[in-house]
Amino acid sequence: MIRLLFCCVCCFVIIAGCDQAATNEAKSAKLTIAVAASLKPAIDELVADYESANPGEEVRVIYGASGTLYAQIKNGAPFDLFLSADTDYPKQIVAAKLADESDLFSYATGRLVVWVHKDSPIDLERLGFAALLDPSVRKIAIANPKLAPYGKAAEQAITRAGLIEQVKSRFVLGENIAQTAQYMESGAAEIGLIAQSLAMTPKMEEKGRTWVVPGDMHELIVQSGAILAHTKRRDAAKLFRDYLLSANGQAILAKQGFASPVP
Repeated sequence: MIRLLFCCVCCFVIIAGCDQAATNEAKSAKLTIAVAASLKPAIDELVADYESANPGEEVRVIYGASGTLYAQIKNGAPFDLFLSADTDYPKQIVAAKLADESDLFSYATGRLVVWVHKDSPIDLERLGFAALLDPSVRKIAIANPKLAPYGKAAEQAITRAGLIEQVKSRFVLGENIAQTAQYMESGAAEIGLIAQSLAMTPKMEEKGRTWVVPGDMHELIVQSGAILAHTKRRDAAKLFRDYLLSANGQAILAKQGFASPVP
């Protein structure tokens, strides 16, 4: 009887220990966020501010084109939260039952700009879209429209300007909007269309000049996100979402060139 009681106590201790270890592991695991490349300038400050306000919480960020991140999520990538550069991909995540509709949210509206080097002979401020036709332009950088929402917006804007047939043969496609900015900064393209958030980074602002594309030249770039159904850190994902939509989170996004999300 004593031996049986001893065995029962040992089993209880082991089970309790396992449960506690699992709880501690869940708490210590970093929140993993799949983030559209257009957010790269803002995310470091956002994450630092969030972690400071929530001691013990840590965030791991994976960058990419929204379409690439979407494909990775469909293939089982272990992300907890998806922050896209549009609303279509998060909605597709919901349609695929990989997130609940109640966990879908919009967090910002993006802006598109045309960018050239400061020493470029192109009079961008006067020409606007017509700058794409300048004789000095051999390559035009945009993000891949099939993967990146800003690339899709760039293609729409150039089409609505009536220039697509004249310039599409000169496109250099970045896998995402951050790579597109690198093409322009390095001189691989004389001109390009990128997110205003990237054009406002110290390096790009120091090296270039911009012209803001009128909002009616492309579909509104409403950036949305979703908490993923398979996350083991739902509470942390909700906490980060709420922070992103808070006054502090929105102020940081505004400072980085984003407008408030459309209701």
